[in-house]
Amino acid sequence: MNIDRTVFAVAGTMILVSLAMSQVHSPYWLLLTGFVGLNMLQAAFTGFCPLALILKRLGFLPGNAFR
Repeated sequence: MNIDRTVFAVAGTMILVSLAMSQVHSPYWLLLTGFVGLNMLQAAFTGFCPLALILKRLGFLPGNAFR
């Protein structure tokens, strides 16, 4: 799996987990959903994604998101 797909998978998983946790435990878990969404939005404009930097250091291959 390349960096792009891994970032999408992690972001989607975090959103789904926080939505489930907000239903089971506390609505404050929706703050995590908001954080992930804001991070994705800023990454679209700035090109900076902390997870992508970590994955690059771990040896994941770069890729084009929508080929």
